[in-house]
Amino acid sequence: MSLSLTLDFQYKTTIEKLWSALTNSETLAKWVLENDFEPIVGHRFQFRNKPSEYWDGIIDGEVLVVDAPDRLSYTWAVGEEKHTVTWTLQDLGDGKVNLHLEQTGITNAQGYEGAKYGWSNWCGELEKVLAQ
Repeated sequence: MSLSLTLDFQYKTTIEKLWSALTNSETLAKWVLENDFEPIVGHRFQFRNKPSEYWDGIIDGEVLVVDAPDRLSYTWAVGEEKHTVTWTLQDLGDGKVNLHLEQTGITNAQGYEGAKYGWSNWCGELEKVLAQ
């Protein structure tokens, strides 16, 4: 079984500023997690969170697509789970941008709900970062 999560978020910003928030390691750390991300196809990186008794806190990734400022895709691997995260940006005009998230390869309902909860919270933080 493979589940796909899709979410859309609208932000009052420019597509360039939103693209930077998705691809600049320092800005990304402000709304997701500490990381060593670089927007270069083939670059391997990690998101790092506090370890717990159940998880080492590391999410491994590899950049798959960089199509500035429209599309970004990378793998998202924790343990045996390996997903693909794809962001698609669309300028809606009037200072608004739509951010579409698709996360594929989720193998169970718990993972789906966890991803939905996590991205919804992180994208709320992204709104605060974009307002700065």
